[in-house]
Amino acid sequence: MAIRRRDFLKTAGLAAVSLSLPRLASGTETASIYELERFGNARILHITDAHAQLNPVYFREPSVNIGIGEMAGRPPHLVGRAFLERFGIRPDSADAYAFTCFEFERSAGRFGKLGGFAHLKTLVDRLRGEVGEKDSVLVDGGDLWQGTGLANVMQGRDMVEVANLLGIEAMTGHWEFTYGEQVLRDNLERFNGEFLAQNVFLTEEAAFNDARAFDPPTGRVFKPSFIKELGGHRVAIVGQAFPYVPIAHPRRFTPDWTFGIREEELQKHVDALRGIDKVDAVILLSHNGMDVDLKLASRVSGIDVILGGHTHDAVPQPVPVKNAGGTTLVTNAGSNGKFLGVIDLALDKGKVSDVRYRLLPVYSELLKPDPAMAELIGRVRAPHVADWSEKIATPDRLLYRRGNFTGPMDELICTALRTELDAEIALSPGFRWGVTALSGQALTMEDLLAETAITYPETYVQEMTGAEIKTVLEDVCDNLFNGDPYYQQGGDMVRAGGLSYTCTPTDAIGSRISELKLDGGKAINASHRYKVAGWASVNGRQGAPVWEVVGKYLRSGRMLQERLGTGIALKGVEGNPGNSG
Repeated sequence: MAIRRRDFLKTAGLAAVSLSLPRLASGTETASIYELERFGNARILHITDAHAQLNPVYFREPSVNIGIGEMAGRPPHLVGRAFLERFGIRPDSADAYAFTCFEFERSAGRFGKLGGFAHLKTLVDRLRGEVGEKDSVLVDGGDLWQGTGLANVMQGRDMVEVANLLGIEAMTGHWEFTYGEQVLRDNLERFNGEFLAQNVFLTEEAAFNDARAFDPPTGRVFKPSFIKELGGHRVAIVGQAFPYVPIAHPRRFTPDWTFGIREEELQKHVDALRGIDKVDAVILLSHNGMDVDLKLASRVSGIDVILGGHTHDAVPQPVPVKNAGGTTLVTNAGSNGKFLGVIDLALDKGKVSDVRYRLLPVYSELLKPDPAMAELIGRVRAPHVADWSEKIATPDRLLYRRGNFTGPMDELICTALRTELDAEIALSPGFRWGVTALSGQALTMEDLLAETAITYPETYVQEMTGAEIKTVLEDVCDNLFNGDPYYQQGGDMVRAGGLSYTCTPTDAIGSRISELKLDGGKAINASHRYKVAGWASVNGRQGAPVWEVVGKYLRSGRMLQERLGTGIALKGVEGNPGNSG
């Protein structure tokens, strides 16, 4: 179906919020969706979790993003129609397509792909030009360097070049750390902006051995913040890297560093910025995940806005959180280059008097690609395009990943692991990155790498008892549904192939997973040993990279003959607006 500009102008609503008027503003048929009314005297632009997707993509938002306890029915745990109703978005609109899974395939044909750094560059330049470079700043919330085969081969160097051309002035990190310290530091030498992480410190042993640090007396490894004058006022950007890097990833990548949320250190730093440096506003550039940020905002005072990332939640309105010092606005700006957050601050007499926020979908059909960025993208991709352009399969169904429990893309990976490695069961990590493929759209090796390209991709086969399998499922489930957000590391449930089970998210750890069965319906025996395939282990492995194993399976043509799917039954969440089925 041909795309028409007026489709967007009639159906897309701009998400806007002000401290004085906390509701969505509707778009009009005549105004461009990117024509923002001038407001305030300082503009901050925010992207996050781009995962190295240089070109426009399809990305289906989740149909299952369940909130438990106090978070049930609250952003970001709303999906489908519940999301549309909460934010006043028309079901037939471009915004409904960008922000939700609602009628995704039909809308994909109507509105096309989103994102792309050449298109994003055009939008960033426009929005910064409206207020002037000196009164604006562009920041990135992390997961910029990882997520594609190109980024993996170049170890993020391609994204450093792109970031410099885009004009990113500050960033924090997550997957960036999985390239290891030397590559990280080499890339940062080339990066024109600031890498900020107030919550990364040297281990005691590393400090004793005089390991490199930004501030040796405290052991803080990276610069915690930077201050920029915007509109004649001092605005501080504080970096908060992913707190659980050594837990979620192999410890060998960051052996000399400790992470964590570090509330106390953050509060001290914010107080110093307010008291000693006399800043007029404090912005936290966070990769905590939105639930963690909501709790953090209630416990640390003096932060005006948290620009959040990690959990890939595209939330049109900030969530106001009260704390001892006043109110902090918490945002999260989606993923894969689909969105650009725009926060306009009214700064007056040493404080923020008002805020206007918009989370703009980056519709590639509406934005002309910037020539310089398009040339750069073409140049860095050129050496690899031929090797990765081979068509290896054409799916007969929509392949997507994002969702609390499963997705057809992960089901495909699990089926390939079981088939090629001759295993009864497959376990695959619940990563939230990885783009969507439409039914009938040819899959190439580049597409497959966009689902699997990490620095520890080795596959493996091992024996596990039924009890051990249940323990793994329970542990990951607790990471997802623990009532204390500080015990949530982000990501979704480990994907399981050849295995069905029932999950009760509202129960306590140890009792959420039940009725485990093999594909044929035979119950899992706690003491029996099963042959289990997997990949992305935090322990060193020697197997073939997962993309080679899955690529071999796809080339065989068996995907169209074999049934994909995992039988997961949910209990205790009936009517939860974070579950649209």
